[in-house]
Amino acid sequence: MADPLDPDAALMLRAKQGERGAFEELVIRHQQAVINFIYRSVPDLAEAEDLAQNAFVQAWKARQRYQPSAKFTTWLFTIARNLTLNELRRRSRHDLDSIDAPVAGDEAQSARQFEDVGSQSAADNLLRTEIEQRVAEAVASLPETQRTAISLCQDEETSYEDIAKVLGCSLSATKSIIFRARETLKERLKPYLQTGEWDNRPSATFSKPR
Repeated sequence: MADPLDPDAALMLRAKQGERGAFEELVIRHQQAVINFIYRSVPDLAEAEDLAQNAFVQAWKARQRYQPSAKFTTWLFTIARNLTLNELRRRSRHDLDSIDAPVAGDEAQSARQFEDVGSQSAADNLLRTEIEQRVAEAVASLPETQRTAISLCQDEETSYEDIAKVLGCSLSATKSIIFRARETLKERLKPYLQTGEWDNRPSATFSKPR
């Protein structure tokens, strides 16, 4: 059951009664987080922004079905995930970008809109940017379920219970998915952290769906 004092749930219940201002407050609170979440799977900033906007549109349309049985963000990210999966299926059907295409170049840099670099030297900033890019590439290469789980862990501080609800699987299965994702990321990033060299070719172990 959602925390009765959860301000997001309270706002959504007001939105359920047709109060647009309450829903607009939810958009302000969570828009960037939803964009970041979608961007992990669809590494095109403009597309991620469009999908995030669509997620909020769908949430507004479905407001009458909202029940505060879980955190509002769990409900919202379930909608965002479903829209993302639909987009990935559409791309696959049209033989477009691989659903595991790595995040690279200007797009990866654009997604980090609020990075505070004022107190960092140019060299430190470059190193930080490169490391973040490599981590983003590694996360983007995970199978979709692992990518979704680890993204929620990293960005949203969502509980395992809520992640399980977004994924639609048991708590034990969710913990296993997150463990495998973390182990895979360690395996992928360890050579880079040791040598500074990056191999874009995933190993057979890394690319194997889980």
